[in-house]
Amino acid sequence: MIIKMATQFLFRFFLRLTFWLLFIFLSHLFLLHYFDQPLFDHKIISCYTINFFLAAIIFLALYFLRKKYHDQMGFLFMFGSLIKFAAFFCFFYPVFYSDGSIDRLEFFTFFIPYLVCLITETWGVKNLLQLTSTDK
Repeated sequence: MIIKMATQFLFRFFLRLTFWLLFIFLSHLFLLHYFDQPLFDHKIISCYTINFFLAAIIFLALYFLRKKYHDQMGFLFMFGSLIKFAAFFCFFYPVFYSDGSIDRLEFFTFFIPYLVCLITETWGVKNLLQLTSTDK
């Protein structure tokens, strides 16, 4: 029974994360097309993919650490955001800044999926904390 609940909880989180990222990605592409911008420049697929996997890994880590580190969940969540920013500065910043500046399209290409993942993770962690408080 507990395994089934855990599986359902994680499945719902991943379904929600996938749905919103895919919806926003397609909307992002539509807007780029509408404004006559190149669709797949600025590593857009990498930005969405890396944000998805980082959000998934961070949420799974929080899920498995929820009982042992219940009182530190906020700090662990913020540490996950730090990891995402580190990924930005390691993988994307050098490419985006190679011409001496980061333009609006480059900025939004990374931070739109970042924001979607952050909101989805926040919602998931809120539910996770509620689940954990009822498990005690």
